Amino acid sequence: MVAVKTSGMSELAVPENRLLIAGSWQSPASGEALPVLDPATQQAFHQAGRATAPDVDAAVAAARAAYSGWSRMNPSDRGAILARWSQLIFQHVEELARYEAQDVGKPLSDARTNIFIAGSILGYFAGAADKLHGATLPSRSADNAGFTLREPLGVCAMVIAWNVPAILFMADAAPALAAGNTIVLKPSEYAPMSPLAIAALAEEAGLPPGVLNVVTGLGPEAGQPLTSHRGINHISFVGSSATGRAIMRSAAENLVPVKLELGGKSPNVVFADADLDAAVPAILESIVENSGQNCYAGSRLLIEEPIYDEVVARLAAAMEAVKAGPWHEDLDMGPLVNGIQHERVSGFLSGGVADGARVVTGGPGGADGWYVKPTLFDKVTPDMPIVREEIFGPVLAAESFRGARDAIDRVNATPYGLLVSVWTNDLSRALRVTQEVRSGQVSVNEFANSAIIGFPFNLAKESGFSQGGGYEAMKEYTSEKGVTIKMRPLD
Repeated sequence: MVAVKTSGMSELAVPENRLLIAGSWQSPASGEALPVLDPATQQAFHQAGRATAPDVDAAVAAARAAYSGWSRMNPSDRGAILARWSQLIFQHVEELARYEAQDVGKPLSDARTNIFIAGSILGYFAGAADKLHGATLPSRSADNAGFTLREPLGVCAMVIAWNVPAILFMADAAPALAAGNTIVLKPSEYAPMSPLAIAALAEEAGLPPGVLNVVTGLGPEAGQPLTSHRGINHISFVGSSATGRAIMRSAAENLVPVKLELGGKSPNVVFADADLDAAVPAILESIVENSGQNCYAGSRLLIEEPIYDEVVARLAAAMEAVKAGPWHEDLDMGPLVNGIQHERVSGFLSGGVADGARVVTGGPGGADGWYVKPTLFDKVTPDMPIVREEIFGPVLAAESFRGARDAIDRVNATPYGLLVSVWTNDLSRALRVTQEVRSGQVSVNEFANSAIIGFPFNLAKESGFSQGGGYEAMKEYTSEKGVTIKMRPLD
């Protein structure tokens, strides 16, 4: 059993080689375990359970058995349980942050922020649990009344990625549970620790057994049996576009709705009148945070021609000052999550050079560890993979543009549509660009700010489709039932 402890607080333990099914930690049917590696040391620090199809069957059965009681519970009582769970997350921020930081390799302060966000998402939907309502509809006749009911879907399968696991867990689980659904969660085998630890707090909060089940394991052995299971009523997936397409095919076989959060290639668009003192640090953070391993990472930089050289020079200097190291040193950036990811990102670095792009700064991080330096390319062309494809590392491609129309065309030239950040002091231009770019989200003079409560993590194009934990997310986990009543004449 692995546990972390913060001074003055109790240990928050995650049992080794166990799955959370029907409210208890159970051994996987295979008996096998999966090593969880610390990216800084490349050594295992935990053994997670390796779930297979029989474990998935048991977890789905537990969720189905728990559904009736949970869905029919007074929604205010559901909300109270979720609120207690949220408070427990806040009470254990340091322990949870250490799990997430060591799992993913991110600096401890970044992991701490992720846990705060996860707890806040849960608190938001705890308050929304008894505020989900239908509509009263007008009638052409005084003898008829019509209204709608919002009802939970049933058992929700959730497969999440490894980059911000606590946030991804809560962005899906919180609205689903608040609406009255039950869950089977499969976290990534690369980073299961913070989801397991957060789930361990649910029982203390009073979540009934079987409402939340967690099966760790590999995609083909646990993820595929879960997303194709006939006992599932909704699927949420965060990950690659290729896997997302495969999940949609499984969902089509069973005719269940799907929520997909896939890749991104988010641009910062910097106009000549932008405040560069604000823009440059934000652009740096957008590609360095989590070592660039975010679907919304600002991996494209579009700069208006008159200020192109200045922005590139300032950003290169800022990148060269970034300090990287293991999670516990709490520096600016950590290593990539594993060797597979390091090899992938390294391939883009060498491929960019081979394609004729210029490395302004950065490159491989040396032989010791899965590190890559913050890297800035310029002299790129729109057809280069470093411009079009999601790299998922601290690699940024810069290109110049002439005027707003050219900028919009360049933004829309990639298959992704997650986030666009526009840097300008011209409000009219900002609104025009906002209207014409094909993106689920747009930020003006900031990058992915989390200050807006209930802000939807919307997606477009090949980035997927989702209401992403925002103010209407509970609707994604419910169906609407229409009801009409024909009234009899009064006696």
